[in-house]
Amino acid sequence: MAVTDDIVATYRGPRAVMRRLLAGERHEARALAYLLAALIVIFIAQWPAMSRAAFLEPDVPLTQRMVAAFLAVLAAIPAFYLLAGAGHLAARAAGGRGDFFGARIALFWALLAVTPMMLLQGLVAAFIGPGSALTATGVVVFAVFLWFWFAGLRVADFEDRQ
Repeated sequence: MAVTDDIVATYRGPRAVMRRLLAGERHEARALAYLLAALIVIFIAQWPAMSRAAFLEPDVPLTQRMVAAFLAVLAAIPAFYLLAGAGHLAARAAGGRGDFFGARIALFWALLAVTPMMLLQGLVAAFIGPGSALTATGVVVFAVFLWFWFAGLRVADFEDRQ
């Protein structure tokens, strides 16, 4: 199945998609590809808001904002690996039997699957700006991310797979 089809299917049933992803070939390149794709889309989602900020505050040019955001996205890569490890250790403390690879796939896939909503959040930040609409959008995006991540961790650490 194509990645975009899997993203759409994740909104209907994240556990079924995670089962399918974990049943596939187990290699770190796939996990890293999910993370890098998610971070690229997250970076792109920030462009409209950065453009608005550069227009409203021209003392910091758009290119400077974009370079800073890109470096921040690159710096987040190790943090996501640590977060995936912490999620696995928490699941193991609760009785999980999975491995670190499954925890990485669960986190990185959840991040990639929520990127369409992050693109929407970027548009809200650009066209509406700070306020209750942006806050509500951020809360919904975070809640959906947690839903995808915990559903993936449940499959990766608590379900028996053949």
